[in-house]
Amino acid sequence: MAVDAAISVLRWDSTVAGSVDASQRWILTAMQTHGQALVTMLWRLLGNEQDVCDAYQQTFLNMAHTEGRRKPDNVQAYLFRTAANTAISMLRRRQIRQRSFDVIAAKDATAGRVDYAYDLDTKLLQEKLRAAISQLPQYLRQVVVLRELAEMSYVRVGKILGISAATARVYRYKAITLLAALMAKTK
Repeated sequence: MAVDAAISVLRWDSTVAGSVDASQRWILTAMQTHGQALVTMLWRLLGNEQDVCDAYQQTFLNMAHTEGRRKPDNVQAYLFRTAANTAISMLRRRQIRQRSFDVIAAKDATAGRVDYAYDLDTKLLQEKLRAAISQLPQYLRQVVVLRELAEMSYVRVGKILGISAATARVYRYKAITLLAALMAKTK
């Protein structure tokens, strides 16, 4: 469903191209070129259509308001890094909100028995994984997001991040190991 929304956004972008300032047309080109891959990555990160649309919009707003309204040297790298950072910020805010709800639920549950069976729910496991990803150091998080969630090759990940494909493999291994440890702590 999010992919359909992205495709409709891409169609809208092409109809507006004539009315956009020439210095900003590169943004529309970036939307058309990388839009579907970006939506796929955001969907895997956020798992919620509304959040995906919000992160997509925020990413391109950030691109339109770059310093001096200049085109970045590497548009693809800027685009995916900005989108990943936007998604991680959204996940962190969601995690803070969830903690607040948990405190309220714990207060309400003191009157009765607490049922922990909900931990087995797939949705909660996904949230734990997303929270663990947001705790990774930035250089590891970027590799995981691009490699695992955006399904990019190690070569492409390396080009975007300015590292070699071998370094991307090593960072992914470190990230997966650290994620396993973080997930083990949350059980």
